[in-house]
Amino acid sequence: MPAANLTRTEAEERASVVRVHDYTVALDLTRGPEVFGSETHVRFDATPGASTFIEASTRVIHAIELNGVALPVELGDGTRIRLENLQAENVLRVVSDAAYTNTGEGLHRFVDPVDDAVYLYTEFAVAEANRVFAVFDQPDLKATFQFTITAPDDWQVLSNAPTPLPDAGVADGTAVWEFPAGPVISSYIAAIIAGPYSVWRDVAELPDGRSIPLGLFTRASLAQYADPAVMFDTVRVGLDYYERSYGVEYPYDKYDQIFVPEYNWGAMENVGAVTFNESYLFRSKVSEHRRQQRTVVILHELSHMWFGNSVTMKWWNDLWLNESFATWTSTIAAASVTEFTDAWATFTSVDKTRAAMQDQLPSTHPIVATINDLEDVEVNFDGITYDKGASVLKQLVAWVGLDEFYAGIGMYLRKHGGGNATLRDLLDELEVSSGRELTDWSRLWLETAGVNTLRAEFETDADGRFTAFAIAQTATAEHPTLRPHRLAIGLYDLDADGALVRTHRVEVDIDGASTDVPELVGVTRGALVLINDDDLSYAKIRLDDDSLGTAIDHLCDLQDPVARALIWGAVWDTTRDGETPAGDFVRLVLGNISHEDQSSARGTALSQLELALARYIEPAAAEQVAADCGDALWALTVLADAGSDAQLQFVTSFIRIASTAPHLDILASLLDGSVALEGLTIDTDLRWELVIALAAGGAATDADIDHALASDDTAKGRQFAATARAARPDAEGKLAAWTRVATDASLSNDMARAIATGWGRAHPASLLEQSVEPYFEMLQRVWAERSYTMAELIVVRLFPSALVTPELAAAAHAWLAENDAPPALVRRIRELVSELERALTAQRTDAAARSEDAQISASDAR
Repeated sequence: MPAANLTRTEAEERASVVRVHDYTVALDLTRGPEVFGSETHVRFDATPGASTFIEASTRVIHAIELNGVALPVELGDGTRIRLENLQAENVLRVVSDAAYTNTGEGLHRFVDPVDDAVYLYTEFAVAEANRVFAVFDQPDLKATFQFTITAPDDWQVLSNAPTPLPDAGVADGTAVWEFPAGPVISSYIAAIIAGPYSVWRDVAELPDGRSIPLGLFTRASLAQYADPAVMFDTVRVGLDYYERSYGVEYPYDKYDQIFVPEYNWGAMENVGAVTFNESYLFRSKVSEHRRQQRTVVILHELSHMWFGNSVTMKWWNDLWLNESFATWTSTIAAASVTEFTDAWATFTSVDKTRAAMQDQLPSTHPIVATINDLEDVEVNFDGITYDKGASVLKQLVAWVGLDEFYAGIGMYLRKHGGGNATLRDLLDELEVSSGRELTDWSRLWLETAGVNTLRAEFETDADGRFTAFAIAQTATAEHPTLRPHRLAIGLYDLDADGALVRTHRVEVDIDGASTDVPELVGVTRGALVLINDDDLSYAKIRLDDDSLGTAIDHLCDLQDPVARALIWGAVWDTTRDGETPAGDFVRLVLGNISHEDQSSARGTALSQLELALARYIEPAAAEQVAADCGDALWALTVLADAGSDAQLQFVTSFIRIASTAPHLDILASLLDGSVALEGLTIDTDLRWELVIALAAGGAATDADIDHALASDDTAKGRQFAATARAARPDAEGKLAAWTRVATDASLSNDMARAIATGWGRAHPASLLEQSVEPYFEMLQRVWAERSYTMAELIVVRLFPSALVTPELAAAAHAWLAENDAPPALVRRIRELVSELERALTAQRTDAAARSEDAQISASDAR
């Protein structure tokens, strides 16, 4: 059932009359698989005589008591309880039965198929705590939370406060954990985790002399994949880095990290009890990029203990302050104190690519977004809030200076620690620390949408020296803001050894439509002019024709990973924008990827190659181009160093694009062992990649999938098997998979994702045509009946993206013409059709280039 959609107006009105002191919550987790007992006592002050409400999403309410007076249980409508005629000081008691979920919201219940063990965890963001207990569920009504949990006596039970020793329960085999009152926090970062988790413990010694207990928890069946040394060591160096950088000590008493099943997020910063997606427990060999990503996520969540948890936004319009700051600071921390010194190159490859993609959708919004209600919050956990915001913070650091930036952050944290704050509060401190006026900067960068495009405009003399140089800045008609940029311009040339090296660099401030750069007049142009060198600012860049030619021919000779990432990104941008034929991007990748030594850049380029093959190549040429790419990637796999990261990434990409009968024969031979490559182990996850690809190619039977499942009958194995079955090129099976995801509420979030993923792997794409009409027919019903997480999953993942056709675009526009609400649903459909139309444009560009090439070839032949 969807939760009540709290509006900003309601939240502001409630905050004006209510001040919350503390919650005392008792949960009984021994009542069976469907419901648990919940009893809440909340003390709060209020304006005498005022009325308000408290959220409580319940199965059954047994009692409501306000200031010792019993109230009719009918005051609770299943999502809210109305409270009338409040006193200056109030105590509310609510006793109810609440329901476990299988959607990763509220209190999620999971049964491990390996050993039938039950695992529970909470996920309260954005406003899901009310699924577990009665609560004023908004970020600026902070309070303490004291939990008392009744559960089986062989379980681990965790919360935000340190775990007490349990007492014997009222029944044999049960125990009661009475936690101390935790710190003053917002409801969305409270947490309860319970189950027979395996546990590791350690300690972090802080510079201020304190010792912080550390804990690590996983399901018992996944304990062998825990990596406690990495998890604890990363936290230790992160704590040291953040305390030194901010000048503010770690604000809590302990730090637990818990890997939980069927999780919707990468991780969540619950105070002192961070929950992680189990995909960060590596059952098989993973790329260096994936290892780096885990490290950055650990540091991201740790940084939230200061920025987001100790100091919290008043309302969700400042969500970006939490997420953008955590993304930026975890990247600089990773580059500074971990083995991943190339973290900024990864940021350029991954985060900024995602930001620009989101920023060009019709739903783009300012970093400081307009958030009218909770549905607005849900859709704004996006590439703007995380990645563009972090990119702009990187520009702000270049603008004010790193030392000055951290000094301002420290003042902000000390002044507002334990409370709530706004963007203006942060800017005030940064203005003091830097001496820069930031109101205009904020208006242009944070309060307007869209990404600028930067080009170099220059003239040279006969000796190749600049006689004039300027940076041109443009914006789209929909978002016309031109912004000030602090950026570098790098000039590169080939040295005697054939390396492409930087020969000159200037750092300048630019603003407006054109900015002259007199510092470059008289300097030799070289072979490559790179705007935004070192990636200081957030913008799309365009290479001049000569520089683009140099990049395509010599990208592998460019030593700096950030510069390479900028060029990969620039060519990808022009491909997505329909300016460069997708075939040219394919040639860039195949011609240079073997020499790319940065794992994230290599992985990103290969993922973009897969997308280009699936959606951007002219349909008439797509089959042959995919076949040629498959041949090339297999050759790269064979030639790669044994056991290398490149070998793993190449073979994984080959498996995903394999399309011809010979390709499928190679996959089958890898699976049965008749073909083996030195250094390449067909481990659990790679085996599933092969089975799914064979199934999608029509070369795996039910028996083959069952055989694979027999060797991995785990939760993840069952999801992989479901993906493989849904991937088979069978119209009846595709429709059955689509229908199951769309209608079966018993499916967990992860199983629904797994089936939808397989359904979307359609060869040929025409297999999905039968779903177009029922897709648009079910949208409003699904959005009304399912929780936000499940509704969004169904709407996004069941859109037939593989069908890049004008007919699908027309059907989507017809639906949009007839439906203008709910806003979040309409936004998702507009985003999906925007990407579809971008693909259609890219296909037309590719087709035109191929036609021109064919005409030239024919002319040459004559």
